[in-house]
Amino acid sequence: MSDSDYENPPQEEIFDLLRQSKRVAVVGLSSKPERASNGVAKLLIERGYDVIPVNPTEDEILGRKSFKSLSEIDGKIDLVDVFRRSETTDPIIDEAIKLGAAAVWLQEGVINHAGARRAVSSGLKFVQNRCVAKELRKMS
Repeated sequence: MSDSDYENPPQEEIFDLLRQSKRVAVVGLSSKPERASNGVAKLLIERGYDVIPVNPTEDEILGRKSFKSLSEIDGKIDLVDVFRRSETTDPIIDEAIKLGAAAVWLQEGVINHAGARRAVSSGLKFVQNRCVAKELRKMS
């Protein structure tokens, strides 16, 4: 592995992460039904996850209160699922580390190797460039 590359955990560890996570903060969740974030959040809700929208421009998404940032959320966050461009993920990853989230997941097409190394060295699990919904469907 080169200095810049981070490899995701093995498939079974990814499945374990999804099994163990109950409370999922979805950063960049859109209220627009055609957006991928909205579809993934709906699937998470259907599968019994407690989904917490994080979007500074929305008050409510999918019938749930939306928060401006991760730090506004009370209680433990098991998984921070990120729907933002790769270059905007550093502050989100750092906030997740600071708050003691169990894991950070960057959606398909979103990659941050340096952020991955920071998160893992801080004790968080980390997945990038993978789709939560696709992984959930593989499990069932």
